[in-house]
Amino acid sequence: MAFFVFAALVFATSLSGAFFKPDSWYDRLDKPGWNPPNWVFPVVWSVLYVMIAFAGWLVWRLDPSSIALIFWGAQLVINAAWSWLFFGLRRIDLAFVDGTLLWIVVALFVVTAWPVTILGALLFVPYLVWALMAALLTWQVWQRNPHAGAPAAD
Repeated sequence: MAFFVFAALVFATSLSGAFFKPDSWYDRLDKPGWNPPNWVFPVVWSVLYVMIAFAGWLVWRLDPSSIALIFWGAQLVINAAWSWLFFGLRRIDLAFVDGTLLWIVVALFVVTAWPVTILGALLFVPYLVWALMAALLTWQVWQRNPHAGAPAAD
């Protein structure tokens, strides 16, 4: 039953990406050549979200007082904020800060979960790589579109 609580929390986080999503403003942004096609993001995030839920549940099951759970919860909040900042507010600069913070918190989860469950920590490694790629991509988009953060409606 506890796993479903973790899954529900992750699902709630994913709703930010479902609510704040790419639109014509995003389509007009200058993006680097290594920017993945739009269809890749929901596929990757779906897999990562399952891994995130399972990793959190593993840590909780083995050590419910682990500090890793604080980082697990924090990454959900930071993760949900990115879509709102980038697509909702169109603040690419703040989305970059958020993405960088996400990478740090995910890394802290890996480090603090490792003594509790190596599997739980390893389940976050692809997330750590994806978060780094996303932060670097956000940086590139920000640098290529320094004046694109206007909250103009489409």
